[in-house]
Amino acid sequence: MASESRFLLHALYLGVFLTFVYDLLRIFRRVVPHRRFFVSAEDLLFWIYCGGEVFLLLYFESNGEFRWFAIWGALTGMLLYRRLVSPFLVTYVSRALNGICRFLWNILRRLCRPVGHMCKTAAGGAGRVKRKTGRTFRRVIRGAKNRLTYFLKTLKMTIKA
Repeated sequence: MASESRFLLHALYLGVFLTFVYDLLRIFRRVVPHRRFFVSAEDLLFWIYCGGEVFLLLYFESNGEFRWFAIWGALTGMLLYRRLVSPFLVTYVSRALNGICRFLWNILRRLCRPVGHMCKTAAGGAGRVKRKTGRTFRRVIRGAKNRLTYFLKTLKMTIKA
């Protein structure tokens, strides 16, 4: 009986720990926004990690025997953590980190301002450099888009024939 109680307690701890790790991932996403592909890849890696942790819990605590109360214990730990701690942790830590990042960015921008001024005078004006770079970038993108469109049309004609 004592070992089952300990096993249930470990399952509760595992649920809390896994939810905490996911909250760290959520905080990272709020501080460093990124595309859907990377969010999906992070989620996939997280769920693989979760599966491994649950497997290790079942393997070491119950000799590999599947017990439903362990799953319910982990879910209970997740739910308790999610309701009591998670909203405050994610909100305030992400706000604090965003504030720190904004502060550091402003310092970096002010430190680099004299260097940017020197580059403007040496290059004859940053506006001209920006326009040329932007124009070149747009041409490259437009060319790649046209080639991709041509390739897709050719592929569709080949498939239909």
